Amino acid sequence: MEQDFLGQGWSFPVSVDSRGGIHLVPGQTDIEQAILIILGTAKGERVMRPEFGCGIHDLVFAPNNPTTAGLIAYHIRDALGRWEPRIEVEEVNVRADPQDHARLLVDIRYRVRATNDERNLVYPFYLIPGEE
Repeated sequence: MEQDFLGQGWSFPVSVDSRGGIHLVPGQTDIEQAILIILGTAKGERVMRPEFGCGIHDLVFAPNNPTTAGLIAYHIRDALGRWEPRIEVEEVNVRADPQDHARLLVDIRYRVRATNDERNLVYPFYLIPGEE
């Protein structure tokens, strides 16, 4: 059973289950939630671990162009490579959202090392448009 092999982790956000204990999620969900926590945390945000997180938050005011897309892909590969050892990042593609010019869609394709299972996750990243 996959759950036995990958284990369980605390749900995010942390919640209580029906028996009053900490709600746990199975391995694949735990990995997805860990990725979202890493990407959603700006470096320096955690006082006791200032290097934790992802550098994409420095690009919120950057222009929506290929250079910004490349930097986002670089920061995501770097952060996940450092903070999520259970996965191997296969590919990171950043593309503009055709519906919203202030949003980039980040497609992350990764492999779970323990099961060799390929997964993907789409992470929306919002740019704040500046004055033109």
